[in-house]
Amino acid sequence: VLRHSGKRLFTGRLEKEMLYTTLIFDLDGTLSDPALGVVRCINFALTSFDQPPRADHEITRHIGPPLEQILALLSDDDDPAYVSALAARYRERYSELGFRENTLYPEAKATLAALQNYGFRLGVCTSKLRPNAIKILELFDLARFFDFISGPSETETKSEQLKDLLQSGTIDSDALMIGDRAIDLQAAHENRLESAGVLWGYGKREELESEQPAFLFDSFSELFHALTQC
Repeated sequence: VLRHSGKRLFTGRLEKEMLYTTLIFDLDGTLSDPALGVVRCINFALTSFDQPPRADHEITRHIGPPLEQILALLSDDDDPAYVSALAARYRERYSELGFRENTLYPEAKATLAALQNYGFRLGVCTSKLRPNAIKILELFDLARFFDFISGPSETETKSEQLKDLLQSGTIDSDALMIGDRAIDLQAAHENRLESAGVLWGYGKREELESEQPAFLFDSFSELFHALTQC
């Protein structure tokens, strides 16, 4: 569903009709699959505090929201000091080992290169701390595609991150937020931005459809063709 007219973008000799000038990508579950590192780091944190490790499926179904929210659920303890201590242990391992335990989705790099070449401005907005996000993007040689990389402070929501990007002039109202979980789409809508859901990550179709995104993509190739045919 397309809800407003496109803008003309001049790139060299070509004049292109573009519905969005900036595409904002989530990271986990959208550009790369973080499951192995997340599972190992969460269990490292839990067992460090004498809690039993959780099964892979118990952890991976929560991938997407902020780390502290996930740890509160998995530890069954929402005491801020305790959750903060768990998060510190998680990040201790993640910054050294966990970020390397990511898998890049096969079509991600080629699609980013094609989108950039077409004329889109690209950015990242992730619930992962910015230094760790940069490590992952550099690991896969993706950082060069992005004009900005947004990560939260410890208490900042994704909606607040997008608000900061808007207020700073880093993005404007014709940006499209692309992600695999409802939290990505909700953050966009709370800032009056359009959104696109992707189905190769951790959000189910029903979860994403309930947020009424402008697009719902099954593959990177579908994403590219839809956004370049607007």
